[in-house]
Amino acid sequence: MIKNPIHHLFIAFLFLFFTLFVNVVQAQQIFSNNKYPITDFRQPLDIVPPALAGSFGEIRGNHFHSGIDFRTNQREGYPVYAVADGYISRLRVQNSGFGQALYINHPNGFTTVYGHLQRFSPKIATIVKDLEYEKKSFEIDEFPDATLIPVRKGEVIAWSGNRGSSGGPHLHFEIRDTKTEETINPQFFGINIPDNIPPVIHGLYVYRLNGKTFNEFTPKQAIAISGAGGNFKTAAPVSLTGEVGFGVVVTDRHNGLSGTNGVYSIQLELDGKLIYTSALERFSFENSKAINSHIDYPTYINTKRSIQKSFVDPGNPLKIYSGLVNNGRINFNDGAAHQLRYIITDSKGNASILPFTVNAGNAPVSPNIIPAGLIFPYNKASEFNSEEIKVVIPQGTLYNDLNFVYKKLPKPAGNAYSAVHQIHNRFTPLHIGFNLWIKADALPENLRDKALIVSAGGSSQGGSFDNGYIKATPKNFGSFYIAVDTIAPRIIPTKIADGKSMAGLSKMTFKIGDNLSGIKSFSGYIDGKWVLMEFDAKTATLWHSFDDRTTAGKHAFELVVTDGKDNVRRYAISFFK
Repeated sequence: MIKNPIHHLFIAFLFLFFTLFVNVVQAQQIFSNNKYPITDFRQPLDIVPPALAGSFGEIRGNHFHSGIDFRTNQREGYPVYAVADGYISRLRVQNSGFGQALYINHPNGFTTVYGHLQRFSPKIATIVKDLEYEKKSFEIDEFPDATLIPVRKGEVIAWSGNRGSSGGPHLHFEIRDTKTEETINPQFFGINIPDNIPPVIHGLYVYRLNGKTFNEFTPKQAIAISGAGGNFKTAAPVSLTGEVGFGVVVTDRHNGLSGTNGVYSIQLELDGKLIYTSALERFSFENSKAINSHIDYPTYINTKRSIQKSFVDPGNPLKIYSGLVNNGRINFNDGAAHQLRYIITDSKGNASILPFTVNAGNAPVSPNIIPAGLIFPYNKASEFNSEEIKVVIPQGTLYNDLNFVYKKLPKPAGNAYSAVHQIHNRFTPLHIGFNLWIKADALPENLRDKALIVSAGGSSQGGSFDNGYIKATPKNFGSFYIAVDTIAPRIIPTKIADGKSMAGLSKMTFKIGDNLSGIKSFSGYIDGKWVLMEFDAKTATLWHSFDDRTTAGKHAFELVVTDGKDNVRRYAISFFK
């Protein structure tokens, strides 16, 4: 009997269509819920169609991205609108971070955040400037009374910009739970980004765990995959024996002008049963640094490749996981073939599928193996002492048990008042900093208040003198020694000089910097009165914009810049306006 090839193609097409339909429905069920209002909020910009330079929860250095970044056509100055009625609950101006930002509390229990703003609306700008003069500080973080600055849905509250730590013009937008301050995926609130493109699965990895703690020595193997359009596959079945964990590299794009963004959820099934889910619906800022536990941190440090692990470290505090079986660790020891499947979704429910087969070997279940050496448990405080250093690691710092390593290295030439002390290594992530004391070597008494701890790369960790030691709280392990900072900051005028006429010019501008401890403060004075100096940390630019406080005629100007060790640089001139 001759088989009809068209019939077989039709059956194959139906099977493929049904599989994709089921996968999309499953993906949509992951994030569809009735917890959030979907009609209360409008778009914060009028750019059509909206496009993102960054998605909610995508992987950034040391944190999950806390909002969505709206593209603004590589320029500043688009009107930014209040997305709903409410009141300005927070006014924030920073040297870095969000730069200039507004927070609006809404009656529905949520707070919206607008960051990297170029300028505020006139009524808000006046209040901000008055606060800066009142406090004699460019940086402010104020929480106005609910009656001070009410806003209406669609009201222009600011213009988009590039202030703070922004890498280019865009609007950073967040929606937070007002009560808990957790940040939530804005796309759950009807903030629509056109998207029918499924995520891309770039890589599949297997980690040979075998009862051991995950660290930089854990064997890792890449498994070749291929595919596109939501369907991916491995080249052949994978043979594994013992306890393993998996990890994937995934990205997403949306329709139109899209960057390479992050995905919403990652699911892993074993023989049809869910064993791991991570879903970025919401998270707390205090846990955001645990992204370094969520990913393969040693690989990220070495290559900047973001492999998202599908097994969870015991000290990981993130609440993004569900459906965990044995924390995602799998024992392949029964000699059978097992069917695994990844389902990767974006915030619109577009899904990509990666099925693969594992042929298990025969091996006993892997016991928990405790390595030899000095073990610091992840769930307890730990301490290390020698004649020259003291290390205290608070509870909640480690994600895994740590086989702690310490080495003393030779004293550097030049500006050094101790040996170099290697505190474990840079491949172990920390959730919070640790306390470090280093004994000072021949540090003159007159330099005690100028001493600080620096990393071997020369980066300041801060520090203060404490009974013969310098104490600091580094954020990461590494190599450290004591140095001193006696050099005042730099001030380089760029648009002003002694005796210059500034008539017709809107501002005076400077470049400032410091050799080691960093800029702590700056203050400008015209005719002895404090004036507002604004600062952009990423360009090290400081400026004063003239207003009606500076009248026509001759004026005396002084700029005072202080670093982290209270070294002071002064710049004084006269000018005409």
